[in-house]
Amino acid sequence: MEPNARTRFVNGRILTQDPDAPRADTMIVEGERILWVGDAGSLPEELAADGGRTVDLGGACVIPGFVDAHMHALMLAGFTGQISALPPAVTSIAELTEAVRAKRAEQGPDAWVQGWGYDEALLAERRSPTRWDLDAGCDDAPVCILRTCGHIRCVNSRALELAGITRDTPDPAGGQIERDADGEPTGVLKENARDLVNRLIPHASREDDVANLLALGRLMASQGIVAATDMCTLDGTDAVPVIEAAVRAGFAQDIASYVLWDYVKDDPSYTIAPERRDRGAQAFCAGIKLLTDGSVSGRTAWFDVPYRGAEGDKEAACGFPTCTDKELEGAIAFCRENRCQLSLHAMGTRAIDRAVGRLAQEEPWSDGSWPYARVEHVTAPSPSAVETFARTGIAVVTQPIFPYAEIGTYRANLGDERTRACYPLRSLLDAGVTMCISTDAPATSWAVPSDPFPNLKSAVGRRAYDGFDFGADERLDIEEALALYTREAARIVGFEGLGMLRAGYKASFAVLDRDILATPADELDRVQVSETWIRGERVYRRG
Repeated sequence: MEPNARTRFVNGRILTQDPDAPRADTMIVEGERILWVGDAGSLPEELAADGGRTVDLGGACVIPGFVDAHMHALMLAGFTGQISALPPAVTSIAELTEAVRAKRAEQGPDAWVQGWGYDEALLAERRSPTRWDLDAGCDDAPVCILRTCGHIRCVNSRALELAGITRDTPDPAGGQIERDADGEPTGVLKENARDLVNRLIPHASREDDVANLLALGRLMASQGIVAATDMCTLDGTDAVPVIEAAVRAGFAQDIASYVLWDYVKDDPSYTIAPERRDRGAQAFCAGIKLLTDGSVSGRTAWFDVPYRGAEGDKEAACGFPTCTDKELEGAIAFCRENRCQLSLHAMGTRAIDRAVGRLAQEEPWSDGSWPYARVEHVTAPSPSAVETFARTGIAVVTQPIFPYAEIGTYRANLGDERTRACYPLRSLLDAGVTMCISTDAPATSWAVPSDPFPNLKSAVGRRAYDGFDFGADERLDIEEALALYTREAARIVGFEGLGMLRAGYKASFAVLDRDILATPADELDRVQVSETWIRGERVYRRG
């Protein structure tokens, strides 16, 4: 579109997500911004007579573009070319072994064989792979397969050797080297133990990172996603320069990045300069992320009661914290001083109570246009935590796709009753908690992890992919779920001009192939995006 050119979108069913004017049929865009939105009958005379092109929406449903407030864009993009250890490509450890063998033959000697996405509940053997399984596919080059949760790596014997991990290696703080009955490392490295090999895995080139991000941007455009996040890299890479290079090369979405505290906590000179955290920019650094516990599927999220079937020490059977009080205090102090947002990963009840209890002691340091702190996942909050979230305005960024896609693991680890109480979306919303939904892509067991529509289906239907009811009393209606995926997500990250279709906002929206409000809950994953527009430019058209 030419600078300042006007485009009139008419004959649409526009769901604006603007509480003051939730429905419209006409929208006028000038350049990158919305000039006017409303009903055709109330169009001001000066705009009605104005020229410009007209786009007839043909009665199509239009929504503000999706904002994925918690995904790992650089990681997801970087999985291009790696083994996808998810169905239908891999359904068993035997198939994973064959995939490793094939990748080793393709790459040749010495190069790391990498993969992502395995979930033991989706493998025929119903167990995690081990070093010996990976050795059967490749024993002369290092192999590393990332679990779907992103918190656990399975590596082969060669990778253990390179990392210097033996039966005598102690568990690092906040991590665990899994061992067999004889005390030998199995190759499964949990939480902070994965850092023992992270430092050895070669980084992709800047050119490859940019090319992969551009490809991801095209995929997200086809899914109606107009803004995303990079919630930290796992290897210490500073995502901002890579993202800025991708933007210069044509990456369309707005994107915010977060830096993992582990990689900067010991650098007293590290700051986030004001120009890097400018939320008016297409790409900016939003703040710091700190992991306070692990995952439900990895049995490392920190609960107040033991995991189902756990034996031995009751305390150890509840999961464990992955950060010290000193690290938590340091992250809070840094974010306060740098006026940036603090993101705390907390899934288990004890981890959530610890996170929100400490954050509640702080006076907010943001300007009010975005929450000073946000807690990720919030799988099983206590009633007191819910009350504290609502009272303080600390945001909850949660993922209904988790129980939808990983239901077998949740039921095995928590049991049915506890699983049904997880992700209490209705209770959080009714309590007045500031909240949004997101995917955490690629850290979930779904074939296309960034797809918004299975996530909406889970929030509205509260049934897993296999039909299991995981708590129907906690479901949302589709309008509420859409608001959490657009307006509220943009507000929590602090994306300027996104999340609503309102005069002055960016013309970033998706045109759907059907009326999403009239679509049954069990068919929401069939909704498709017909077109996506970002800042007044059409970046995707289906067919």
